[in-house]
Amino acid sequence: MRKYLFFIFLVTIAGEIQAQSRKHLASFSQVQHYFNPALTGLNGSQLKGIYRDQWTGFEDAPRTLFFSTEFDLADVGAWSRSKRPGVLQEERPDPYLGAKDGLGVTLLHDSFGPYRENQLLLGYSRQVYLSEKLTLRAGVAATYNNIFLDYLRLTLDQSNDPELQNLIEADNNEINKIDVNVGVALAGQNFYVGYALQDAAEGKLTSNKNYFTNTFPRQHIVQAGYRQGFSEQFGLTVNGLFRYDPKLKETIEGQVKGVFQNTFWAGVGYRSNLAYTFTGGFRLKQIFLNYTYESVTQDARRLNASSNEIAITYNLVPLPFKNLGKKMLVW
Repeated sequence: MRKYLFFIFLVTIAGEIQAQSRKHLASFSQVQHYFNPALTGLNGSQLKGIYRDQWTGFEDAPRTLFFSTEFDLADVGAWSRSKRPGVLQEERPDPYLGAKDGLGVTLLHDSFGPYRENQLLLGYSRQVYLSEKLTLRAGVAATYNNIFLDYLRLTLDQSNDPELQNLIEADNNEINKIDVNVGVALAGQNFYVGYALQDAAEGKLTSNKNYFTNTFPRQHIVQAGYRQGFSEQFGLTVNGLFRYDPKLKETIEGQVKGVFQNTFWAGVGYRSNLAYTFTGGFRLKQIFLNYTYESVTQDARRLNASSNEIAITYNLVPLPFKNLGKKMLVW
């Protein structure tokens, strides 16, 4: 019976039946573009991957696989002309201010008991310089979601639940959804702040209508990050994320990390009423590897289960780690 209580819990925390639960990534500061397309290419051309095992120890607990690639289109142009990585300096006034034109592709697989979702996001961002050290960014992402619920695997406390009976009788447990995300952001060498709308069309672009059709709320997202080097050896990064929609209401999370020589870091964070996070990682040449452990609290304490998340980033264009002075390369 415990095997399928996850779905019942999903319904409970949503307040009403909802096709798409809120996805939490403790490494949100490393995948800013997933939440706001305006931040696509903020850190240049990179490959990123995340594995998240949520509520460890529960059978059929949520698991998330995330993969993305971001390209600075100037890098692509440099590769095609000179067959070498990197961007000519005259094409980018400040290489630490991100891509003038960024292109991103993101794939996400999320499983949760009998529920499965696959996402594809195609994002583009454009950056204009307001000054030598300040940029305004805007972005858009086309999104495709394939959502599947195997209702034959459900075991219910109330066998005649009318909502789920409607689903079973309709015999239509899959939906393909097309939508759009939009966002804007201000960014500098050591900060970013942005606002975005996810599922801006609220699923109304979906062609096939079924049980899930009207369960995609528009989500409002505010992100911000700040990093400061206090010496050539030590620096600090602070990142925050606010999310709100009419169904799941608001979620706030933040994270603080201490960084040593742009090579090692450790930090703590908090997701409102849900979890404390403890994170740490290291850099090996152009690879950044990060691990985060989550301990549940307050509203999630009934689960009595922790979560683990591993994130890896690879810079497609080598970053210069020598003679950086106080410059920070870790978010």
